[in-house]
Amino acid sequence: MATPVGPSLQLLFIMADALAEVSILTAEAVWNRWFSSQRFHRKLAQFESNGWIERRPVEGSLERALRLTAAGREIALGGRDPEANWTRKWDGRWRLVLFDIPESQRKVRARLCRGLHQLGFGYLQNSVWISPDPPVRISEMLRGLKLNVEQLTLMEARPCGGESNVDLVKGAWDFPRINRNYDVYLEVLDGQPRRTRGISWNRWIEVEWKAWNRALGGDPLLPAALLPEDYRGCEAWKRRTGILRKVFAAPTGGDV
Repeated sequence: MATPVGPSLQLLFIMADALAEVSILTAEAVWNRWFSSQRFHRKLAQFESNGWIERRPVEGSLERALRLTAAGREIALGGRDPEANWTRKWDGRWRLVLFDIPESQRKVRARLCRGLHQLGFGYLQNSVWISPDPPVRISEMLRGLKLNVEQLTLMEARPCGGESNVDLVKGAWDFPRINRNYDVYLEVLDGQPRRTRGISWNRWIEVEWKAWNRALGGDPLLPAALLPEDYRGCEAWKRRTGILRKVFAAPTGGDV
């Protein structure tokens, strides 16, 4: 499950990630330009205590640099790394969750559907959900549900009735809606203020963060082999990282 991260915290993570390492002095100067109302060193102490950022000595200098930890990167990306998901290998087998839970257990059914959605499963029918990934996480989620094999079954399968993987993806996930969310996000990127300071910039940061998380939250981030040809997520990710890296690498004077 994604950990809630405010835009200021997320953007500092992305700055450290974009530049590999960033000096504390540079980070503080950039931070004050964007978030002057929030105390940098208090936030920095919070990030460090959570294990999200670490300080490292700069060779030949008394100055220290910040580096994003693996845990920090995961948190900054909302618990999901788009590139890692798109480039993961797929073994060609689908994992199916089949269930027939009676009306008397509607809360269990609702909990199951919510959990499957959070794990990126798509549904061919309300009681038939599919995923390209091994069922490690789903098995952990199902451990607490007291259901028998007639109520819930996990299986591995390949299409064998003339259906293609493209057909399964199209039927299980609403990619037109997913693409619309990314198009909305791309419009937000197009509306980026020219000057990286002031009220308009702070408002844009908030809007950008919310729009990106809305788009990413509805995307199963399938392996590249299964992505539809018109999928918009990769373009949105590429543009986002390019723009934010340019912003974070900009001199503290302010214009991008």
